[in-house]
Amino acid sequence: MQDRPHAAELAEAVREFIETEILPGIEDPRLRFRALVAANGLGILERELTIGPPLVRREVESLARLLGREGPIPDDVDGLRRWARDLNRELARRIRAGETPEGALAHLVATVADKLRIASPRYLTRYR
Repeated sequence: MQDRPHAAELAEAVREFIETEILPGIEDPRLRFRALVAANGLGILERELTIGPPLVRREVESLARLLGREGPIPDDVDGLRRWARDLNRELARRIRAGETPEGALAHLVATVADKLRIASPRYLTRYR
């Protein structure tokens, strides 16, 4: 969609509605838990839409350097994700074969931190 609200704004609006209008009125513990899960999922979606693309690009660029892969990096998010998946498989294969590239640990720490920025940013800040 080209007009506003865009996808991240829609996810934010629904999440805020659940948190401020729906959750306070729910007494059933099971339903309350499910509403919290829904709100959390929408928060992840918001962050994925807003900060996900540059983070996956950073991961691909880091993996390409780490594995000595030259060549153009895709511009589209789907292409980046496919390349990240393939490069991660190659990195895992090398690690299993005992051929861990120099800098692999630093790459993995940075990548996990980026993934936490999307999935659970409070967890990342809590354990710094």
